Amino acid sequence: MNEITIAGIRRGSKYSPNHIGNDAAIFQLAAKALRSYGCVVNEYTEADLSANEIQEPFIFNMVRDWASIRKLQKYENEGKNVINSAYGIENCTREKMTRLLLTNDIPHPQSLIVRTIDDPLPAFKDVDFHNCWIKRGDFHAIHREDVTYVRNREEAQDILEEYAIRGIESAVINEHLVGDLVKFYGVAGTDFFYWFYPSSLNHSKFGLEQINGNAKGIPFDEGNLRDLCNQAADVLNIQVYGGDCIISEDSIARIIDFNDWPSFAPCRDAAAPYIAKRIYSLINESCKKQKRSLI
Repeated sequence: MNEITIAGIRRGSKYSPNHIGNDAAIFQLAAKALRSYGCVVNEYTEADLSANEIQEPFIFNMVRDWASIRKLQKYENEGKNVINSAYGIENCTREKMTRLLLTNDIPHPQSLIVRTIDDPLPAFKDVDFHNCWIKRGDFHAIHREDVTYVRNREEAQDILEEYAIRGIESAVINEHLVGDLVKFYGVAGTDFFYWFYPSSLNHSKFGLEQINGNAKGIPFDEGNLRDLCNQAADVLNIQVYGGDCIISEDSIARIIDFNDWPSFAPCRDAAAPYIAKRIYSLINESCKKQKRSLI
């Protein structure tokens, strides 16, 4: 097989709140592992992607800017291989993620999707929860205020009014689930899966993990959790993923967040070879399909 040349696009620092170094580290480790396969990896920033055309036929990326996402989607439509898919990255934005998980019966909190300019109180009549999380619907959390815990419907209304002032048009309201908070990382199509309790490792982005308190160690089936997360990755069209779930007292796991290519901070040395292996495998599958189509 001829030498494979791949473009790697790093995440803009704006989209790595409190994790700039961690995001850069997993990107570099994945690029290094790909080079060990004999691949040529040309590295770019999101600014490079915005200013220039990417010539390489294969792209792995950690982008988050909307202009970057749209450009990569254009490349996908033109036949380039993009990992993670830019369509998958868009699927991980809060409103789309919520709709896709619920529609595909992935265990998830009861949720409302509302316009921030509307009075949310009528919508609350259709659900049986008070304590909840208000999350911007149009994107990932960039600022601490993009995910807010509220204790009643009146507080929820205040937060939605603030979102509207900030220009955020939609919000997702998730029921607050009681139980152990578990953070997970995985790579689709491989054996890699890692989970831990953030409360045990003092791991946090905005400090919101404290709401659920210290994990009790509620027993659960790790294999079932891995299968559930891989199902969610398939639904969302994501290869490299991470997220959060709540394990309830009855040992049921419900996904509360799912992200495209997170930092893998607690396990990046172990994860990087699997990420590279998955990227390399998908590229090889694509090359074989192209050869067959030419026959």
